[in-house]
Amino acid sequence: MGSEGDVPLNLLKTMMADFARERDWDRFHSPRNLLLALVGEVGELSEIFQWKGEVPRGLPGWNDDEKTHLGEELSDVLLYLVRLSDICGVDLGQAALRKVRLNAIKYPPPAKAAFDKKENETPTEGADAAGSGGKSC
Repeated sequence: MGSEGDVPLNLLKTMMADFARERDWDRFHSPRNLLLALVGEVGELSEIFQWKGEVPRGLPGWNDDEKTHLGEELSDVLLYLVRLSDICGVDLGQAALRKVRLNAIKYPPPAKAAFDKKENETPTEGADAAGSGGKSC
C-alpha cells in the first residue's frame, strides 16, 4: 500500500471488517472481546515506554527498530479501536469531533493576561483575606 497520505477511518473500518470476514472471525468480534483485545494491546504499547522514563517529543535517541515497533503497537491499538467502534455502531470520527468540541467548551483557553498573571504568582499571592488561596467559586 505505500504512502497514501492521510488514511480515512472509514477505509480502516472497511479493511478490518473485510479482514475479519475473510477469516470467519466475526463470531469472535463481540464488543467485550474486542475491548479486552484493545486493553491487551494498550498493555503492549505501555511496555515500550515502561523503563524509559520521560521521553521527549520526537523520540530522540530511539533507533529505527524501536520506532517501527512503536508504530506497530500504536497501529494495533488504533485498529482494535476502529473495529470496536464499528461493531458497536459508533461513528468514531464523528464521535471524536464531537468530543473535541465538548472539550473546547469545558476547557476554554485562559485569557492571556489572566494566564500570565497566574504563571507569575507565588503560592501566597492572589489569596484573599479569607485565605482561599486564590481559589474562587
